[in-house]
Amino acid sequence: MPIQVGQDTAKTRRTLKAGGTSVAYYSIPAAQEAGLGDFSKLPASLKVVLENLLRFEDNGFSVSVEDIKAFGDWAKNGGNSAREIAYRPARVLMQDFTGVPAVVDLAAMRDGIKALGGDAKKINPLVPVDLVIDHSVMIDEFGNPRAFQMNVDREYERNMERYQFLKWGQGAFNNFRVVPPGTGICHQVNVEYLAQTVWTDTDQNGETVAYPDTLVGTDSHTTMVNGLAVLGWGVGGIEAEAAMLGQPISMLIPEVVGFKLTGEMVEGTTGTDLVLKVVEMLRKHGVVGKFVEFYGEGLDKLPLAQRSTIANMAPEYGATCGFFPIDDETLRYLRQTGRDEDRVALVEAYAKENGFWRGADYAPIYSSTLELDMGTIVPAISGPKRPQDYLPLTGAKAAFAKEMETSFKREQGKEVPVDGEDYTMSSGKVVIASITSCTNTSNPYVLIGAGLVARKARALGLNRKPWVKTSLAPGSQVVTEYLEAAGLQEDLDAVGFNLVGYGCTTCIGNSGPLQPEISKAINEGDLVATAVLSGNRNFEGRISPDVRANYLASPPLVVAYALAGDMNIDLTTEPLGKGKDGQDVYLKDIWPTNDEIAKLVDEVVTREAFVKKYADVFKGDAKWQSVETSEAETYDWPASSTYIANPPYFQGMGMEKGEIKNIEGAKVLAILGDMITTDHISPAGSFKETTPAGKYLTERQVSPREFNSYGARRGNHEVMMRGTFANIRIKNEMLDGVEGGYTKGPDGAQTSIFDASMAYQEQGTPLVIFAGIEYGAGSSRDWAAKGTALLGVKAVIAESFERIHRSNLVGMGVIPFEFTGGQNRKSLGITGDETVSIRGLDTVKPLEIVQADITYADGSTKTIDIKCRIDTAPEIEYIENGGVLHYVLRNLAKAS
Repeated sequence: MPIQVGQDTAKTRRTLKAGGTSVAYYSIPAAQEAGLGDFSKLPASLKVVLENLLRFEDNGFSVSVEDIKAFGDWAKNGGNSAREIAYRPARVLMQDFTGVPAVVDLAAMRDGIKALGGDAKKINPLVPVDLVIDHSVMIDEFGNPRAFQMNVDREYERNMERYQFLKWGQGAFNNFRVVPPGTGICHQVNVEYLAQTVWTDTDQNGETVAYPDTLVGTDSHTTMVNGLAVLGWGVGGIEAEAAMLGQPISMLIPEVVGFKLTGEMVEGTTGTDLVLKVVEMLRKHGVVGKFVEFYGEGLDKLPLAQRSTIANMAPEYGATCGFFPIDDETLRYLRQTGRDEDRVALVEAYAKENGFWRGADYAPIYSSTLELDMGTIVPAISGPKRPQDYLPLTGAKAAFAKEMETSFKREQGKEVPVDGEDYTMSSGKVVIASITSCTNTSNPYVLIGAGLVARKARALGLNRKPWVKTSLAPGSQVVTEYLEAAGLQEDLDAVGFNLVGYGCTTCIGNSGPLQPEISKAINEGDLVATAVLSGNRNFEGRISPDVRANYLASPPLVVAYALAGDMNIDLTTEPLGKGKDGQDVYLKDIWPTNDEIAKLVDEVVTREAFVKKYADVFKGDAKWQSVETSEAETYDWPASSTYIANPPYFQGMGMEKGEIKNIEGAKVLAILGDMITTDHISPAGSFKETTPAGKYLTERQVSPREFNSYGARRGNHEVMMRGTFANIRIKNEMLDGVEGGYTKGPDGAQTSIFDASMAYQEQGTPLVIFAGIEYGAGSSRDWAAKGTALLGVKAVIAESFERIHRSNLVGMGVIPFEFTGGQNRKSLGITGDETVSIRGLDTVKPLEIVQADITYADGSTKTIDIKCRIDTAPEIEYIENGGVLHYVLRNLAKAS
């Protein structure tokens, strides 16, 4: 989409020279000179948003001069504003789990616009969209040289229908590119190759314009690219589809929390240890819906790879983003990763001309601040259920013992024989140790560190314990390049960390099955098996159905836990095992020094490696090139496909929107507790044939071996609605002591949530859900909202919502509400037998207080005030239309 020149902001347009060429840009200092406000003390992250508005102001893009002036008021008011703005990111990033349903929706919209008499070609991304296939590889094979190729072969067997569909989309839609399987993880590919920090495009007059690289992505860890000073965050697929179709993202000017880093990392600590502490601090501070920007002299000692790790985990500390301004380290990383020298020159010149540069005098105003001396960081892990559950390594053993007693309520010391093996299983044994996820595999310091731990362990005669499933799944092929150049891949192989694939794997639950005999022992003994992974999420039921306790750790510590094989061992004081001479080997014996790591990083992490591995990034291997698909304008939905199906959202839709109606006589589908994540609502992992989704596939002659995962099935609404609220660890408080996706049906008997929903919908009865704080935390998956809508849920009433899921619910026509006055499901005595009516929706305004009438089982009633979390005026229109995609489709149909 060509850049549009705004009429009033044309006076803020300037020209700069960089890399031998001249480009136009929109100048923030010029806007200040023009009397639009004092922007000199704005944080760099907020200046990115301000520049976006300058560029689009007053040209039919829902931006006014008052919006721009509000940024000056933000600074005068100490970092606060209630101003609603319309923001347009430069591009969209997707991965295949969230990208497939987004492309399914676009394909369905082409059918829908034709049904309304419009032009199918009107349904096209208006901004560049990159989809990286990274979520599909599973760890079926591990611990041997054949693992990578066998897992890739199996990936294609499982996912051919999806890959054919994505290839069709690449040909059918403009501005849509696919990075094939086996390349890397989308966020790492983004940081290492796709992102440019400063983007360029041509305006309607053919002139080149420079502006900050910005994006939204259909994965919550899109935030990783903020380490490269690229403003980006995760949105649901629904919101991303609207953005790529030209809809602005409606948002309030956010608060910006400044996080000052001082000092430098000390011997024996890693970037992972730092980020786990940052997550704990920011969760306690409270940053939901806010930007976090990192500043301070500590950044001078923090490599960009470490910055990206901190930025990656913004969803774990709850912020919209964790931003690092442009500085010398940004330029060094751009050069090292193979960016064009002219681009690097442009980034430097633009940042310095337009006030984005972090120099020694960088001292913006923040809404609030925190400070951390990096010299105080100690080795740590996080778990067993949430990323913010920070544990110094010295206290990990004791913490696990306490969890056994309080949370898991299991006795320690119980041993269960493993058929055919000479060892037993007991609670605390590590059954999965995985170097996985872009969070850490993007950081050569921790990867080289892990390789050196493996080298030293191998030299002393240590190996992984036989019950530990080990894996190495880097986020890009560059990692393999430098590990092999350092000779460290051979050492990792020797202790079981063979390459299993390039993708998210264990981090998203694609850990693959455990050895059947181990799985049997765990389940027969009702044991608390553990996993240790270098990922960013450790929610219940996410990593493996056999594992109850999951710990996040740096890659070197993942290797160490594989060698020890047990959470009941204190790695700081007890031996990991016996060496080849019968000697006790301790963690200190195999831990590399910071100098050892830095020396190898300097030697093997080269610009040439990045240039080589990204030379043909969109081409793919022979397998990808052989995938056949059609070239039709609209998709020919295969009737027999259990992966891709035409969703029902637009069927029978008319040209005119409806009205928001009051909710009358709704029944309760579920009562859920605090921190219910999108993993609980829409799990991504495996499922059994006894589940509603499993029964659906079995009825269509799909064997359990071919079920794949919920994530891979996101292109089929029939599977996904059956998987909604089907996490094996979710607890519906309507039932006593029951785990899994169950509730009470209309007859009061226990049944699956899906079956109860179908029964209620057959009666024409609307449904509501009650929940606690931080409802919808975690991944940005749109199916958590789509599934909720398809189950007939009209409202979710919670104490608070996480940002992305609230937006997704609105995007699917489900209204979020928050309790007020300190009330909650417990204080109101909600049991699930109530009937709920919500009034005032027919005239509702954004963030308005409305009344809910609760009729209890005994006939008594109570009226409460609840806050409607339709936050903006455009969202009112989305709900009136039945969802954001319906709104966009009607407008495009009318325009064509």
